Formats: sequence, C-alpha cells, structure tokens
Amino acid sequence: MALNHIENLIEKTGKKLKLSDNLIEQLREPQRIVEVNFPVKMDSGEVEVFKGYRVQHNNFRGPYKGGIRFHTQVNLEEVKILSALMSLKTAVVNIPFGGGKGGVLVDPKKLSTSELKRLTYAYAKSISDFIGEQKDIPAPDVNTNPQIMKWFKDSFEKETLRKEPGLITGKAEKDGGIKVRDEATGLGGAAIALEVANSMKRKPQDLTVAIQGFGNVGTHLAHHMDHMGFKIVAIADVDGGVTHEDGLDYHKTYKKLRDGEPLKKLCFCSLHGESKDCCAVGAKEILEEEVDILIPAAVGDQITSSNANKIRAKVIIEMANHPIDEDAQKILEKKNVLIVPDILANAGGVLASYFEWDENVNGQKLSYEKAKKELIDKMQSAYKEVDRVSKKKKCTLREAAYQVAISRLASAA
Repeated sequence: MALNHIENLIEKTGKKLKLSDNLIEQLREPQRIVEVNFPVKMDSGEVEVFKGYRVQHNNFRGPYKGGIRFHTQVNLEEVKILSALMSLKTAVVNIPFGGGKGGVLVDPKKLSTSELKRLTYAYAKSISDFIGEQKDIPAPDVNTNPQIMKWFKDSFEKETLRKEPGLITGKAEKDGGIKVRDEATGLGGAAIALEVANSMKRKPQDLTVAIQGFGNVGTHLAHHMDHMGFKIVAIADVDGGVTHEDGLDYHKTYKKLRDGEPLKKLCFCSLHGESKDCCAVGAKEILEEEVDILIPAAVGDQITSSNANKIRAKVIIEMANHPIDEDAQKILEKKNVLIVPDILANAGGVLASYFEWDENVNGQKLSYEKAKKELIDKMQSAYKEVDRVSKKKKCTLREAAYQVAISRLASAA
C-alpha cells in the first residue's frame, strides 16, 4: 500500500464530507515524525547504530496509539501509512485514542536475548520524551511481544523517573495485561463475520469459510468462528493447507499443528474425523476457493488484478492489513463482492488495548467474559454504523468506514 494511496483516500473522503482544505491537510499529514539513530553495544563488545521511528499521526480524539515493530523492512513510509491507519481504526470503532506507529530497522532473529534487551532499552530511551500513558501508548507488533514491551516500559521509567502503568498495552497478565488480548483481533473478526451473516439473513452453519493465514490472528479467528457455527472448509498458512467440502474440525487440526505437523499434511473433517479425502491447497490458491466468506489473515497485497477475477467468494473480510490492492478492489466491486475493510475488520486488537489501558489508568476492571462481550458488542456496533452509512450514501463499506472515521476525527479537531 503506497503512502499516497492512503493520503488520497483521506483527501477524497474529506472532500465528500465538505471539510475545509486546511482540515483535510491536518488529517492527511502526521502531526509529528520522530526519527532516531541510537547506539547498542553488542555481545562482541562492538557498538552498532540502529535507526528507529515513531510517527504520531493524529491525537484529536485522544493519545496516539499504535504498535512497535522490529523488522528489516521498517522504513518511514511504512510507519507513516500504519500510523494513519491507526487513526482511522480507533475512530471507526469509536474509542478515545488517536493513531501512531513505531519501528526499528533490525533483524531481531540475529540478536541474542541480551542484545535484543539492550536494543529495546536504547530505542525506548531515544523516544521517551514523546510517549506516555496520556500522550502516546505503544504496543507489540511484528516481531515484538510482551517481554519486549516490559523492557520498553522499564527503560522509560528508568529514563523519566515516572511510573506510568498505562504506558504500553499488550503486556503479560502478571504485568498488568488482560487475558482477552491475545485472541482479540481474531475474536473481533469473528464478531464481524457473525454480523455479516445476520445482515445476509443466513445462519453461520450455512456459510462456508476459507481462511488464508494461520498465525495468531487466523487461529483465534478460526476458533471463534467454529464455536459460532461457521463451516470452515479451507485453511492455509504460508506453506499451504487443506480443504474439504464437509468442513474441517478446527480443534483437532490445530492440536496436530501445535504438535509440529505441517498444516498442508493435516485434515480432520467435521463429519469423518481423520480423513484422506482432503485436497491440498496452496497459500495463494486458497483465495480462489468457492466459499461464501473468504478471509485473508496473512500479509498484504494478496488479491491483485492478476487473481481478482478468479475470486469466487461472496464476502471478503480483511483481517490482514491491505490484502486487496486498488485494481483488485475495482474488479471485485464490479463482481458485487462485499468487502469488509481492514480498518474495521481487524480493529479488535486495539479495542482490547483500550480495555487494558483503561484498567491500568482508571481502574476500570473487566472480567474475561465481560471483556469478550464488550469487544463483540463494540465490533458489531461499528459494523452496523458503517453498513448504515454505506446504504445511506450508496457507497462501499470501505468508503463508508473512511467517512465514519474521518467525520469523527473532524468533529474532534
């Protein structure tokens, strides 16, 4: 996804909403870009300098909010795009956060645990003036986790001499995190799928589903959709997967996968138990399965002009960030495919982050079951509002989601 694409979408939406040019410009551009170069002592004794970013896109509705990634592909354009998407995502699900994003250009797999800790400490120290539980709240993202978030918080507190329980989210439960966090994005996507089924006046058990991606998001998504009654007939990860028209037994398949067996060699069918009647399916080919609901939950730009005409699903729920490119979007629109956009579909994670932050800062504790119910309710409420705007304005769900988000941002300016 190119930066100019997201900026053009914001500008186009702003003009449809008759916002002033000045306000549109404020919504297009990040409010602050922090670029840092910081030294880290390696185990060898040598010192290496790493580049990091924190882009604070918009805080009209509340503190900046967004993850931190450690990756070899981190660059300023990517971080700017993701920070803008966070502003839109928090607005579309109507929580009092803005949008931000951060990252370090590094391959964490090449670092020892002690090197990774020192890198995290140094990065947190370098941006400590710009973050805080009422200012900018980081979280885990690609190649970061609760342990790294703990190091990040420890470094901030050592540097600033301030204790801020809500500085970060995505913490381990023992460090102030909440139980629902790990499953939140997948649970939110399942809640959206259930609302889509209701809007289609179809029962979940009558709808077939294919899921591309079987990491944290895909597995939790499949788990909750299975319990809601959806018929999951195809699952694939980066190395491929399986499909069976009778449906797959998610629980047995996931257990075997956790035991170390490759997904593409597994099949536990809902009606027959362990079966040899399954068909292998590739990571790309799964997108072309004849199903009611297709869910890309892996990486971006999976559906392009080269395969959009081969898509046979009636509904696509974008659990990955930007899985459909601009050309493919136009093709799918002509085919009347309903697309639930990423800024709505995968917002369950930031909702859970809000629950965690609120608990840390204000003491508003939620039980696990209450947090799950609250998350489902908020996701479905957001979908209903976007769907209402889509029908009223006779536009796509993506256009409607942008209108809902930008209207809320503009109202808070």
